[in-house]
Amino acid sequence: MKEIEAAETPEAIQALSIQYLGRKGVVTQLLRAVAQLPPEARPEAGRMANAVKQEIDAACRQALERLESDPAGRMERIDVSLPGRPMVPGTLHPITQITQEICDIFTRMGFEVVEGPEVETDYYNFEALNIPKNHPARDMQDTFYVSEDVVLRTHTSPTQPRVMEQRQPPVRIIAPGKVYRCDSDLTHTPMFHQVEGLLVDAGISFGDLKGTLTAFIHQMFDPRTRLRFRPSFFPFTEPSAEVDMLCVMCRGEGCRVCSQTGWLEILGAGMVHPAVLENVHYDTARCTGFAFGMGVERIAMLKYGIDDIRKYFENDIRFLAQF
Repeated sequence: MKEIEAAETPEAIQALSIQYLGRKGVVTQLLRAVAQLPPEARPEAGRMANAVKQEIDAACRQALERLESDPAGRMERIDVSLPGRPMVPGTLHPITQITQEICDIFTRMGFEVVEGPEVETDYYNFEALNIPKNHPARDMQDTFYVSEDVVLRTHTSPTQPRVMEQRQPPVRIIAPGKVYRCDSDLTHTPMFHQVEGLLVDAGISFGDLKGTLTAFIHQMFDPRTRLRFRPSFFPFTEPSAEVDMLCVMCRGEGCRVCSQTGWLEILGAGMVHPAVLENVHYDTARCTGFAFGMGVERIAMLKYGIDDIRKYFENDIRFLAQF
């Protein structure tokens, strides 16, 4: 008991507890030796040994509580020579930053930000966008099926018919969000982010689409950014185009990111197909529109010079801290 009272640190208390109460401790050995005593002496010896054990255990606990509640004792245990641990503030993920920047640019152009469900019906994901069942275009998008008529959305385009069903022209929206496809390589992941855009009004032309996207790219990068529009096919737009930017990794020389072409596709776009407008009961004789969709990861790769899309999802703090 005198040793416990003289102990000045929790470590010293712990050592005494082990010395007396541990598996090879003094009191433990006494308890084991009780079996060697004459039968008539064992009950009293066992009682006394247990009482000593409880008393020492209680004394150790009280000593620990006393040391923990003693401010002076705590201060003595702080090593002021240790280096400090600074609080490092967190930052937004680069994908979130780029998404917000895209939305800010289009908001300044008069577009409204809207959202839709990530678990989508087959109708809105495909049929309302002029992709009926058994249509070959469904093979363009490797789809995760929840059930026969429910999917993880393969693009943010389902937001278009959902919004148009509730509004009459003019409609001017962008829809950021997560989408899902069975892809995984240097430039694709099973889950990625898109921003979909739609403008429907009277007299909208392909020139309006080209001007809007050119203005966006020049604001996202700089006015000297080289880009090109080339014919393409999408079931929900006609005519359709893909927009390419000069690869920022190789400056047009050709590399693995741009598949040695010198260009990297960042946008799909086109004039809204009349069938899509008819599905939401719009008068195709009175209004036209354009739509576009872009991958946020691809924009961020070009913006920041990132050569592997998988870095966004590895949670490496050395990578994320740069943003």
